[in-house]
Amino acid sequence: MIDAIVRWLDWFQAQLPWMPPWAISAGLLALAVVAARAAHKILFRTATRIVAGKDLFWRSLVSRTHGPTRLAAMIVAISAAATVAPLTDAETGVVRQVLLLGFIALLGWVALTALHIWMTVYLRRFTLDAEDNLLARKHVTQTRILRRVVATLIVMVTLSAALMTFEEVRQYGISLLASAGAAGLVIGLALQPMLKNMIAGIQLAVTQPIRIDDAVLVENEWGNIEEITATYVVVRLWDWRRLVLPLSYFIEHPFQNWTREGSALIGSVFLYVDHTAPVEEMRRKLDEIAKASPLWDGQVTVLQVTDFHEQVMEIRMLVSARNSGRAFDLRCEVREKMIAWLQQAHPRALPRWRGEVQPPEVEAQEIVRRRAVGGRG
Repeated sequence: MIDAIVRWLDWFQAQLPWMPPWAISAGLLALAVVAARAAHKILFRTATRIVAGKDLFWRSLVSRTHGPTRLAAMIVAISAAATVAPLTDAETGVVRQVLLLGFIALLGWVALTALHIWMTVYLRRFTLDAEDNLLARKHVTQTRILRRVVATLIVMVTLSAALMTFEEVRQYGISLLASAGAAGLVIGLALQPMLKNMIAGIQLAVTQPIRIDDAVLVENEWGNIEEITATYVVVRLWDWRRLVLPLSYFIEHPFQNWTREGSALIGSVFLYVDHTAPVEEMRRKLDEIAKASPLWDGQVTVLQVTDFHEQVMEIRMLVSARNSGRAFDLRCEVREKMIAWLQQAHPRALPRWRGEVQPPEVEAQEIVRRRAVGGRG
């Protein structure tokens, strides 16, 4: 077939002797690109219809490989056209360089696509919407962090391989590495924040002090881990604000993780009541409130007198819930219902200020004494 195309080109040049060879070569290459795109479009539509009713893996595989397969078809078409086009040695070198760069980019693109497909298929076994999503948060966090690290490495390797195809750049890189010295020190200092966060990301993925959707207390702010990128962590605060912190922060600074080993939490409620408050009745009322609430997980209900002051005594109530959000709502519910019950059933149990009240005759004598002292003055 190639011989037939070559004979056709010779005939074409004989019919149009005024057309330069480079124009014929450019036309052939352009025609090859158009033909490759058209053929790929037809084949891709066919493949999409075939996998429409199949598993997520096949649908994701076809949809995600649209770009890489199109690039591969164009590379093959240009390579075939270059073998029959009337190119000079210099033009052949340029085309080969472009094809080599395209092939390197294709390999990097395929690697990134395979990484994304693997992550999608792997994570579909886990859901963050579950009541106890500790295992899901663990795997999602590890996978997302490692995916970003691996994707960064793939991009760096691809760019390095592309640059090394140029003789000038390769020689410059070798001489720069040979000289090293101050240049290496400057580059190392410049890349320190990026390398620091990359290493911190690997540490977070392995040790997992935080996970996606963890409830944390950081910088005196309470919220949930919303996103972990290659360089920073986004914490969604309770009032919908976002706190953005570098990855290295969670390696170098202390913070509270309320869902490190599980999503269940114990919430505390403090009340300050009069010394005559009926503690035993309050304890029974707390059990009643907890059992009637759908937020309670049936594990912990405790009421204790934890402190005693001159005017009031401190009551601490503990109730447990399945996650941090339900624990917060349950604390509010217990506080509101306990105060309402005290106001209705034991109003004198609420905090009161005490004072000494003298009998009327003693108070009258005190007034007479003060007037007598004032008259002498």
